[in-house]
Parts: sequence; structure tokens; C-alpha cells
Amino acid sequence: MCPTTEKPAETATEAAGGGGGQGALPAEPVGAAQEPCYDWRRDAIEGGSLRHVDLHTGTNGWASPPGDLFNLRGPNYFSRRQKCPSGEWLLRPAGVDWLRSTSRLDNVLGRPDNRVAGALRRARALGLARKAFLFAVNLQVPGRECHSAVFYFAAEEPIPPGSLFYRFVHGDDAFRNARFKIVNRIVKGPWIVRAAVGNHAACLLGKALTCKYLRGEDYLEIDVDIGSSAIANAILHLALGCVTAVTIDMGFLVEAQAEEELPERLLGAVRVAQMEMSSATYLETKPKAAEAGKGGFRGLAKVNHHQDSSSTSKPS
Repeated sequence: MCPTTEKPAETATEAAGGGGGQGALPAEPVGAAQEPCYDWRRDAIEGGSLRHVDLHTGTNGWASPPGDLFNLRGPNYFSRRQKCPSGEWLLRPAGVDWLRSTSRLDNVLGRPDNRVAGALRRARALGLARKAFLFAVNLQVPGRECHSAVFYFAAEEPIPPGSLFYRFVHGDDAFRNARFKIVNRIVKGPWIVRAAVGNHAACLLGKALTCKYLRGEDYLEIDVDIGSSAIANAILHLALGCVTAVTIDMGFLVEAQAEEELPERLLGAVRVAQMEMSSATYLETKPKAAEAGKGGFRGLAKVNHHQDSSSTSKPS
């Protein structure tokens, strides 16, 4: 859904499996802490407006594809231009919402009725998940009714200071726009969608589309306005015309642009499987006052806007 994409080098053989069985939650990163009493992330995943389904057989839902299916910049990328499988995600999946409204939905994590923020609030009331940080990508789809596909990810422990993701979270608009990347992988779909979207294609979303960054003390949300690019909007609506036949993997990451930032790692990834437009949950648009300090976290620290809707994409 990026107006300009570049197909990276030939991908490695994709490993079969890696997504868990029917009804299983996404795999945990090695060494992930187990929380007693109340699993807020499970609550968030199971309560999503788009249901969690089996990675291989599920339809009209989402799953978490293994990072090895995505080829990213490897440790020798700048000298040999080599890519390698990403491996495990840096963040843990925390659910997906497929929403519709009469107007564009901004800052969904700042809404008092946001269910993911609410699950984390409940955990904190029990003395759990005090170090958790949420990262959300809100793909905003224009139309007669506005839709949003919101992908939630969580860090259970503090983000390591000095890491690339830490710099992204605490950086300014220019840094974020130059680094925020999506990698698409068409799993199933008509040839016209594969040709338009591009398989294994990477795009710097902050350069191609208008992105709005909403930074709370405990979260970062990126609202991506697909309608800000006529090309991206046309590609998206082409895909939506046969959406029930399309399964797509999307991986989100911060692009490495220096040797010491390699190898690239996925922040998180999601597979959207043959989704039905009619399955979107209707949400009332809230007054702007609800966005400032009354949301699921401890207030909105700052709101950043990227007004450049240039469709230029840097090499992946």
C-alpha cells in the first residue's frame, strides 16, 4: 500500500510453520517474563475487534507471522548489500482492531474506551506490567466511511537506552519520517494485487505518506494517512476490492542507516488473512478533549505532524 516500493534481493527459503496451532497465542520471545494472575496482553489479543486466527488456515482475522519470513538488512548490508531473515520480533503482539467511523480516527490509544490501554490499566491496578510500553500503527483508510486497521505491540521491559528503537521513540519528526519502514509480503491474492502492491516490497512510510506521531508517556502511536497519497489510495482500494481473497504479511521496523545499527530487526509483524470489510467495529468519533489526558495512559506528551506527502521512497 505504498505508492513507491522497491523489491529487495531474493528472499531466503521461507520456513514452514512457526505460528502456533489453532487458537494458540503468538509465540513469546525467548526469556519473556511471565505475569501472574492477569495476562493483560492475552486479554487485549482476545478482545480485539479483528479476531486472532490460525496462521496457516485462518480467515477474516489476524495472526503473527514469524520474523524469519522477512528478509531485512543483514550485518554486512552496507558492504555486500546482503539481507537475511529478521528472526524474532523485538516487541510482543498485543492485538488488532478493525474499526470504522464517520470521520477519521486519530490517537486511538488516547481514547478512554481503548481496550488495549484499558487492559494495561487493569494490570497496573494489580501491580503488574508497570514497565510496559505500547507501540501502535494506525493505518487510516479513507472512504465514504473511514476505516482504521490498528496494530498493537508491547514491550514488557524498558526499551534499552541508546538502541535504535529508543532513539525512534524519543526522536523528532525528521528522524522518525526518515526511518519508519514497512515490509509487505503477499501470501495469497490475485496477480493484479501482487503486481500493484509488490511482493517482499519495502517502503519508508514517513517519506511516502503523511504520518502523525502521538507520543504519550507510555506509548507511541503512528497514524498513517493513506489518503495523503493518490497513488497509495488507488492501490489500497484496488486491494480492498478483492480483500476477501487477499492475505498479506506486514512487518514494521526502524530502518538501519549506519553500520552500527545493523542488522535490522522487526519491531513486530502481522498477517491479515482474507479480511471482510463488514467485520469492522463501529466507533463513535470522540471530542478532541478526550484525546488530551483522558485516554488509557498518563496523558499525551506531544503530537507530531508530518505534512510532507511526498511519494519518494528510499532504497530498502
